[in-house]
Amino acid sequence: MIREKTEVLVIGGGISGCTAAIKAGDSGKSVLMITKTSDPMESNTRYAQGGIVALGENDSKEILYEDIMRAGAGISNPLAIKIITEEGPRLVFDFLIHEIGVSFSKNEDGSYNYTKEAAHSKKRVLHHYDMTGFEIQKKLLEKIKTIKNITILEEFTAIDFITSHHSSENPLLKYRNNLCLGAYALNNSTGEVNTFLADATVVATGGIGKLYQFTTNPECATGDGISMAYRAGADVTNMEYVQFHPTMLYTEEGSGFLISEAVRGEGGRLLNKSGEEFMMKYSPEWKDLAPRDKVTRAIYNEMAKSESSHVYLDVAHYYTGEMNIHSRFPGIFEECIKHKINIEKEPIPVVPAEHYFCGGILIDEWGKTTLPGLFAVGEASCSGVHGANRLASVSLLEGLVFGVRAGIASSKTGKQDEYFPDIADWIYPKNINTTNNDPLLIIQDWNNLKTTMWNYVGIIRTETRLTRAESDLRNLHSRITDYYRNTNLTKAKIELRNGILAANLIAQAARRNRRSTGCHYIEE
Repeated sequence: MIREKTEVLVIGGGISGCTAAIKAGDSGKSVLMITKTSDPMESNTRYAQGGIVALGENDSKEILYEDIMRAGAGISNPLAIKIITEEGPRLVFDFLIHEIGVSFSKNEDGSYNYTKEAAHSKKRVLHHYDMTGFEIQKKLLEKIKTIKNITILEEFTAIDFITSHHSSENPLLKYRNNLCLGAYALNNSTGEVNTFLADATVVATGGIGKLYQFTTNPECATGDGISMAYRAGADVTNMEYVQFHPTMLYTEEGSGFLISEAVRGEGGRLLNKSGEEFMMKYSPEWKDLAPRDKVTRAIYNEMAKSESSHVYLDVAHYYTGEMNIHSRFPGIFEECIKHKINIEKEPIPVVPAEHYFCGGILIDEWGKTTLPGLFAVGEASCSGVHGANRLASVSLLEGLVFGVRAGIASSKTGKQDEYFPDIADWIYPKNINTTNNDPLLIIQDWNNLKTTMWNYVGIIRTETRLTRAESDLRNLHSRITDYYRNTNLTKAKIELRNGILAANLIAQAARRNRRSTGCHYIEE
């Protein structure tokens, strides 16, 4: 068992976590970053294809502000949008390009190749072909490795935040404000629980994709940070706003591979089973570049009407980009070729899938949560930028801006040394039941959770479905909690425990909100 003290603890990576670690490290603070996977590259950032928003030709921060606000369906946080529109484009160049060395695609004349995506009024999205997130994540980790006061530990799964109210053996602390003082984390290899004490803790654990039957997210997106924060007493908000991406590559086994919105930004059009374009019927103004919630519901309706399992995205016959299709979308091209689909000659079968979580841990303009000492960034957080529906390629921008801000703010947190001596190490159950340690139980619980969320708390919701979801998820939560408490601790059980809590929070918020807004759509 390890008991370790650091000044700033970062849980998770991605663009927001890595940026926060770099900025805190630049201030001279000791920074410990833990990831639950063996590869720090594994995050939602890695799989971001489309790009990151900057400012294009004849563009302005005011126009960008209006586009983000419009996509957010009227409930976006004006202050948060103002911050990212004023600071974001500058940071893309000053931090990502000039300091970190990110390489964005250029035209033959050496100028940057800006592209347009859904609901953007200008071409303003910078990209590294169709592998933008991979390029950004790779360069961030390379930078981190050059900063001596940042340590990365892989294969450590955070369990719960350490707080002065719940983790201290000093009973008098309950009369003072609750503080976050680090986190307990499981060493996936040894099964031991380590105590990581910190003056400031930054949670960057990503989204909730694994809660749904179909998702573009990696397996690690299990809502960990959100559930941990809720248990510790931090506020969460906008939990009903789950964004579904309209175009995941359709395969019978479920690919999980995203077909970037940039494909439609470069001219690609959606066709139904009969080969007919259909977006004009649903969004005469934006057509195929309508906001994601509208496109997703349009596809859902077309599939239902034709009793089809998918629709088609045709870029072969409608492409308007300057590069050839293979050069512009090399990742998508190669993935589709694996499934015997040549995107330069034929349409791509696509289906909607869970993609991004607009809700999360409530934060202020510096990434601070309502629990002192705890900061949140990226998809685990909710700054209010996205409102009820995220605008394409703004997620990386938000992660960058608030990663920088949280890194700066967390490095200014005062010393908490007076609390650390009284913090208890992890208490293991005395009588662990190992006879019931069956991995098939976890698999079945995940299957129940994911199908319930997909069918009842998915693209189109009804009051009856949400009522059923609440009941089913409540029972499943009780069973999983009992299983978690009475068997030995593993990464899989921690993720399941977090996943079922996050699912309950989403279903409850969806049922309370009877008004269709953005990606929360209630059918009467």
